[in-house]
Amino acid sequence: MANQPLAERLRPSNLEEYIGQKHLVGEGAVLRKMIDSGHLSSIILWGPPGVGKTTLAKIIANSLNRPFYILSAINSGVKDIREVIDKAKSNSFFSAPNPILFIDEIHRFSKAQQDSLLGAVEQGLVTLIGATTENPSFEVISPLLSRCQVYILKSLEKEDLLQLLDQALKLDFELKEKKITLKETEALLRFSGGDARKLLNVLEIVLNAETESKIVITNEKVTSRLQENLALYDKNGEMHYDIISAFIKSIRGGDPDGAVYYLARMLEGGEDVKFIARRLLILSSEDIGLANPNALLIAQSTFDAVHKIGMPESRIILSECTIYLATSPKSNSAYLAIDAALDEVRTSGHLPIPLHLRNAPTKLMKDIGYGKEYKYAHSYEGNFVEQEFLPKKISKKRFYTPQNNSTELKILERLQTWWKTRYGK
Repeated sequence: MANQPLAERLRPSNLEEYIGQKHLVGEGAVLRKMIDSGHLSSIILWGPPGVGKTTLAKIIANSLNRPFYILSAINSGVKDIREVIDKAKSNSFFSAPNPILFIDEIHRFSKAQQDSLLGAVEQGLVTLIGATTENPSFEVISPLLSRCQVYILKSLEKEDLLQLLDQALKLDFELKEKKITLKETEALLRFSGGDARKLLNVLEIVLNAETESKIVITNEKVTSRLQENLALYDKNGEMHYDIISAFIKSIRGGDPDGAVYYLARMLEGGEDVKFIARRLLILSSEDIGLANPNALLIAQSTFDAVHKIGMPESRIILSECTIYLATSPKSNSAYLAIDAALDEVRTSGHLPIPLHLRNAPTKLMKDIGYGKEYKYAHSYEGNFVEQEFLPKKISKKRFYTPQNNSTELKILERLQTWWKTRYGK
């Protein structure tokens, strides 16, 4: 079709042409077996952009010769869902196979929209294939999630991307007419980030800028062309992971201006406000933590609020939280403490718990020393008494180290009062 993007022209129509996801659709893989058997249950395809979720759904429908309906959660509502379900009901009387309903970005559907799917999925009127870039455990309601198998799609490997480039140059009717030499591919692969659609978009941007009959693609040329097209690139959401990385690092680095700028970039690009709020929630503990425990409360309130309100008003709530977190004192002590403790558990295994800390629900357990000599903190002055809580082998270990901020300096002072030497003055 004229003016059709390269990524669309190269969209495969069967599993033999499909590149990547061998763990799902390779010979003998779980989803391949399901397709070959003809017995398809409702599924959710979870993975980053550009890894073939929509393409795979279309291939499944073609392979099983099923009617295929596609809805986008961005511009579809309950009315659209009901129309598809009504069509499925009317065709069910003629022994036709139940249709496949593909919902792109299902994580953007509200609870009410997801509820409207439940009955049809339960009754088998439609087979649901949902696609999401977000963890479905957070974004898909439990009753619907329990009726679907979740399959994780991975970013494409280097070999997959090189195969895709080779396929584009050899099979695309427009590119075959040009004399294209891939002298270097490192920049193409780097900018793609494992995203097939992004790779083909980058290739197309580079080729469209060329006027010579012979085209030699180099790393320098790719980088130069992308810098010239950066605004367009961002607007289409192609730098999703770069922008969220810059956003997080700006907050961590205490720059509210940089943080709000990247927030605006994401909002203008159509980023899901729930995704942004979730990142703020994680950051409030990972990077601010005990330096300002209220940060977690603010981030949680923000997360709840944007779920209820949506855009455009959520931009104000996200801005407030972003500025608050960026200007808060920072500490990653909780993050370091739990990772250090996890490393110890993995290294030393499950060490015996000291007898005085063990539960003693039976006489036998009491007789062999469970709970014996345990000191009840509230029975002592200041509600504290020094005793050993770690297993004997690691009794001297420390996992939590207070950092240099006003809140944790007070915590350190308290610990030094309690433990005397462990947190030495």
